[in-house]
Amino acid sequence: MNREQLYNIAENWFAQQHWKPFKFQKDTWQAFLQGKDGLLNAPTGSGKTYALWFPIVLNYIKNNPNYKTKHKKELKAIWITPLRALSQEIKQSAERITQDLGTQMTVGIRSGDTTTKERAQQKKQMPDLLITTPESLQLLLATKGYDKIFKDCSAIVVDEWHEILGTKRGVQMELALSRLKNISSQLRIWGISATIGNLEQARDVLFGIDSKTIENSVLIKAKLNKKITVKSIIPKKMETFPWRGHLGLHLLEDVVPIINSSKTTLLFTNTRSQCEIWFQKILEKHPEYAGEMAMHHGSINKETRVWVENAIRNEQLKAVVCTSSLDLGVDFAPVETVVQIGGPKGVARFLQRAGRSGHSPGKESVIYFLPTHAIELIEASALQKAVKLNTVEDRIPYLNSYDVLLQYLTTLAISDGFYPKEIFKEVKQTFCYQTLTEDQWQWLLNFLVMGSQSLQSYDEYKKVEIEEDGKFKVNNRGVAMRHRFQIGTIVGDVNLSVKYQKGGYIGSIEEFFVSKLNKGDVFTFAGRNLEFIRIKEMTVQVRNSNKKTNKISSWMGSRLTLSAQMSELLRNELYSSGEPIKNQSEEIRALAPLFERQRRDSIVPKPSEFLIETFKTRDGYHHLFYPFEGRFVHEAMGSLLGYRISLLSPITFSLAFNDYGFELLSDQPIDIQQVLDNDLFTTDFMLDDLQKSLNATEMARRRFRDVAIISGMVFTGYPKKGIKMKHLQSSSQLLFDVFRDYEPENLLFQQAFTETFEHQLEEGRLRLSLERIATQEIVWKACKQPTPFSFPLITERVGREKLSSEKLADRIKKMAALLMKK
Repeated sequence: MNREQLYNIAENWFAQQHWKPFKFQKDTWQAFLQGKDGLLNAPTGSGKTYALWFPIVLNYIKNNPNYKTKHKKELKAIWITPLRALSQEIKQSAERITQDLGTQMTVGIRSGDTTTKERAQQKKQMPDLLITTPESLQLLLATKGYDKIFKDCSAIVVDEWHEILGTKRGVQMELALSRLKNISSQLRIWGISATIGNLEQARDVLFGIDSKTIENSVLIKAKLNKKITVKSIIPKKMETFPWRGHLGLHLLEDVVPIINSSKTTLLFTNTRSQCEIWFQKILEKHPEYAGEMAMHHGSINKETRVWVENAIRNEQLKAVVCTSSLDLGVDFAPVETVVQIGGPKGVARFLQRAGRSGHSPGKESVIYFLPTHAIELIEASALQKAVKLNTVEDRIPYLNSYDVLLQYLTTLAISDGFYPKEIFKEVKQTFCYQTLTEDQWQWLLNFLVMGSQSLQSYDEYKKVEIEEDGKFKVNNRGVAMRHRFQIGTIVGDVNLSVKYQKGGYIGSIEEFFVSKLNKGDVFTFAGRNLEFIRIKEMTVQVRNSNKKTNKISSWMGSRLTLSAQMSELLRNELYSSGEPIKNQSEEIRALAPLFERQRRDSIVPKPSEFLIETFKTRDGYHHLFYPFEGRFVHEAMGSLLGYRISLLSPITFSLAFNDYGFELLSDQPIDIQQVLDNDLFTTDFMLDDLQKSLNATEMARRRFRDVAIISGMVFTGYPKKGIKMKHLQSSSQLLFDVFRDYEPENLLFQQAFTETFEHQLEEGRLRLSLERIATQEIVWKACKQPTPFSFPLITERVGREKLSSEKLADRIKKMAALLMKK
């Protein structure tokens, strides 16, 4: 069958659905059938899935002309998805094609949700098309005879590549691809990416530095003019002294008409706790939504999540409060409206969420932005500009992740073993390990066989043996079993299952939250009030409760920071407040009372200015700095500045920071003129000063825990018998101290520091911020009282204090009222 006939099969199928294929879909079919690798860049809801399932099936038809009568059973293609929640949707799209074209091809899913029975069946006979996650693919590489599973595989598609890139899961994929390329000679590698700034680099990371693959690859961009409309929900009464912490609930009644006028509305929150609170509050105020409203986040059990997804698809639900668990790819045609609660902190995330409404080609996407406090309206205005300018963030790939490489090499050693010379060649072809030296490689091999230099006397670190022919192999069943349980790069707090005492799984919750509960405490989780009974075998046993509670289940790591692109857009919007009204957005105009008060007490900085404010309250002397660069950069900059000031005169500070600036609070005033005269914002000796100021060793120590778990030095425990996080922390701290004292050249020890600076403190962004400040005129305002800009920072710190019975919200309202009187 020639290519023309194959294209006709696809176009006829599209015609039967009353669709017309887009140019990018046809271009993808053509490139794939010509044997090319590629990266497809297309927005959410544009038909990316059909762009690649089709050529995979057509390629099989081409190679098997009698496909309707004879079925060749083998794994033909793998589809990688970062979220298990997407698997069902992708499977349905594939089955629609394979069944309509009468191919007899089978489609299967393999992920953490796959039952033991299904896995056993897959072991005997793999489906023709397999949908899996990066972790489950690694588990397949840990299977004896894995080369036979993959040898006839013709394609691997990495979906949502922009989400995986810039994480260690991306590194995991790079390594898996380097192996699969050498097992299957006809393998085509394809990535699908939505919004991403560094698209060319994303392609290079996917294909590695093998020039042959890059030459044979294509980059296909979908040119679809998707209309996105952003509407801000502007409060009727604008707060002049804004504060974070009230989660936007004061605008709850403004959301109700939006829900009522749409078939289905998705309300996106930034954290799972916020999701739980909004769900509860809407139902409290509007019980008529009971049964028509649901909640969706990653810690709720799979059955509930799948039910919610299907209910949206069948238009059974009026509203769903959700987190990023519904950001990606799940295809819901009926969703008309999306509400974003609070700043999404990044343009790509916002566009992704906007794309959930009007989620089919040619339809307009409508997204409402609900600010949780007044200054977030500046973010809303910035996002409007980003949509117009099509500004999207870059994703920065990891380099030299030794922990992921050690995990991968152990995976190969427990399946069929590996020969270092052959695997080194493959690993060197990846983007992540392109600079790996022979010496570093040798160190890693020694580590697998002996543990490191300083751990040679401990047998538990000796995992791999070298056989007579030089093959590296794991022969110990216990080592192999423990390794399989721990494959993966997502390291968080230990998750405990939440179940009713009589059975019935509700979801999972982190140990740190449960550790603060006493027997009989009532907390809110998955939209229910639950009474805590006890923890038994890694399971939190609960019963339903009618008692009211203010304890909402919370998760670590839920604070997002502004991306670099978002920070720049935000500053530009802020500067626009000084322009004529006709040049201002609706949001900036709505903030006029706030800007007016800010100018009365201080200034609103211009592009050429950097603002410092100082004032005294009963809490002490406040020194505030406004770089508008995101909370991670401000944490680092605040610590750096505090350290440099303490070198001039002995003084101690407490530090508060948010996305807009940071505060140094002390019991004595800083001489700001001295700060300016001594050029304390310089980038000279920045790294050195940072290490001293932040106690970088302490941060690296925390980072090292993840490195130790991923590399397999610390075991997290068997299912249902996990090891407590504090024990994992103490095991990894012990190792960290050993390496610091006896083996500072240890690659994993060094990696913890590199990652602390590059990924946690965003050292590169900090340097650029300081360079920008050096070009600005520093305006120091000695104020008589807190200003509107400073108020969120002061309340950020107040919120961290243990308050008396007086509620935090009441105390902050009193503070704001007092300032308004003045």
